[in-house]
Amino acid sequence: MGKCENPSDGGWRKTFWDPEKKQFLGRTGESWLKISVFYVIFYAFLCGIFIGSILVLLMTLSVYKPKYQDKIVPSGLSFLPYATNFEIIFKKDDPSSYESYVKSLKKFIEQYNDDKQTDDMKYENCGAFPKPYIERGELESNASQRKSCRFSRSELQGCSGEIDTTFGFKEGKPCLIVKLNRIQDKGKIGEIKYFGFAGRGGFPLQYYPYYGKMLHPNYLQPLVGIKFTNLTMNRALSVECRVYGSSYEKDSRHGLFYTYASNVLVSI
Repeated sequence: MGKCENPSDGGWRKTFWDPEKKQFLGRTGESWLKISVFYVIFYAFLCGIFIGSILVLLMTLSVYKPKYQDKIVPSGLSFLPYATNFEIIFKKDDPSSYESYVKSLKKFIEQYNDDKQTDDMKYENCGAFPKPYIERGELESNASQRKSCRFSRSELQGCSGEIDTTFGFKEGKPCLIVKLNRIQDKGKIGEIKYFGFAGRGGFPLQYYPYYGKMLHPNYLQPLVGIKFTNLTMNRALSVECRVYGSSYEKDSRHGLFYTYASNVLVSI
């Protein structure tokens, strides 16, 4: 009696490996080699096109400024110390209530210490009084890093933290340090009027323009110190600061003008 064989036996196995034809997944070793070489060359070519396109694009871009600038928004106004929701609340007789504010101011103001601005290769004296813009060359020029104007924290006088290390918080006469945010712009920000602290408030134009982190790594923003000397205790005070200049629209809160409001509450 003969042995019956199931014609389907081993069919699925031959799909992976056919010992008679010596094929793996329907292809011989030579066929797999040819198709592998083809796809390696094909995808290498695609990668080459992609990398080449990126390199060509990068060659057209400046490392110092955006290629296209539709509209330059003037710098926004901000202040220190850092305060959650822009609310400064403390008790003058409780140092722990204003400790975080003092630490925030100290950490920021350290870069304005005179001993950190002694290198004449990085810093220069730009005068003791407001002056016009100081041009320091084109962005794409061969000039190296630009020098930064020195700005001593002593200019802030009662808000410098040198004499009163609590910046007035201990006496219930807190200080805010106001600055313009950094925006790289070879253009000018317009005339800024000089109001405020110690008769030398405002932002002197000789500190501008700002050339960006690559060309102006040691740049120091000019500061304005605001000291509240006669606050009413246990009453919230809403403070609004504005920048006045030809590039800022007086009554606008969007785009060209930034307003930061701070609620200051001092308790006895």
